[in-house]
Amino acid sequence: MVNIAQFLAFAAFAWQGSCASSSSKLLFGETIVAWDDKTELPNVIQNGLILVVDDRIQAVSSQAQPSHLPKDVEMINVSGQIITPGFEHNASRVLPRHGEFAAAAHFRPKDVYLGQLAGLYEALNAGVTTTLDHAHHTWSNDTIYTGLNASIVSGGRVFWAYAFHDIPALNYTIVDQIPNFQEIAESSILDGTNTELAIAYDSWGPEPGAEAKQIAGMVKEFNVSVLTTHYLAEPWGFGNLPEDVYPFDVLNGSVPVVFSHGSFITARGARLLRYTHPHSYVFQDQAALGVDTHFTLSTDILTQARIWLQSAWYHFSDEVMSEWRIPRNNPMSVVQAFTLATRSGGLALRRPDLGVIQVGAKADIVVWNAQESPALLGWTDPITSVILHATVGDVLHVAVNGSFVKRDGKLTAKK
Repeated sequence: MVNIAQFLAFAAFAWQGSCASSSSKLLFGETIVAWDDKTELPNVIQNGLILVVDDRIQAVSSQAQPSHLPKDVEMINVSGQIITPGFEHNASRVLPRHGEFAAAAHFRPKDVYLGQLAGLYEALNAGVTTTLDHAHHTWSNDTIYTGLNASIVSGGRVFWAYAFHDIPALNYTIVDQIPNFQEIAESSILDGTNTELAIAYDSWGPEPGAEAKQIAGMVKEFNVSVLTTHYLAEPWGFGNLPEDVYPFDVLNGSVPVVFSHGSFITARGARLLRYTHPHSYVFQDQAALGVDTHFTLSTDILTQARIWLQSAWYHFSDEVMSEWRIPRNNPMSVVQAFTLATRSGGLALRRPDLGVIQVGAKADIVVWNAQESPALLGWTDPITSVILHATVGDVLHVAVNGSFVKRDGKLTAKK
């Protein structure tokens, strides 16, 4: 078994060594895709600068260099490049083939560690700075700690959602998991790291699990960062609808609730979500993009945004062929795709300081190599260029919490 004191010491050492850090950085000369709260749209700033102090963005400007800079600030010339916020994604496991019920008997703790770390490194390499992970590797105390450790060591911003589930093959049940979760929640394991504790649970209904009420209580008792659940209905035969979660008094509480997939929403479920998000114009306002999963599939959220946009275009273009109706305007824009991949992911976590570049936001940023990449040759509109033309290979620098996790095209993690 993992000794929690040993784990704390190792995790703190490994995480500190995984990121190249400096307390203050000034990035200048770039085109910035910032955010405007008034218009609720991206705001493009040409020849701008971003001042990062510790883990926050302190200044975003199109003006000349500030007259008063922090002592020992690192000057980073990114002239001609494009800077965007980091992408956000929800990662959940593919249950039938790769989930815990298939994998638990075959994957060792070391396998879990390597799979988790490699997946998160792939995400960071692709400019994904925030991951909500429905962590199905909670099938033993050892795999729990190794998976959590890998999340910390990655240096990414990880909302690590402890999955409560019975694993009959290993005789490891929710009854065993609850004290383990409480131990983690009451410890200092995550202090000073980019990883936050969350909860994942898939038995809210229509016939709730025996432990549902207790888990709902822990959501509130430990004030976890987020609660996530798989929501697949109708032909999928999988519940966890908003109306199933609502009776447990967590849907309209202070902890954000993320429904993965969200297929076949009912009229009652729509009303409940509308009640808890009264300012949303359409349900897309509450949606974000994800991959399923960073263990089995590409973590590239840029590609997911592009696929979503092209799928929407196909749907409306098909009406031209079948209905002979030509839409007056482009029904879905690159700005919407960009927002789904950035701002919307942060809002799904009720974190307006994530997925945006603005003063006070977390310094999670991506620098795109717009100077040398053939894919971005001759670019004019930075949002269009990134969404329609850029690739993972164009990600030059990535910073999470103000520290570089990728620089000059290479991950900074020590081998």
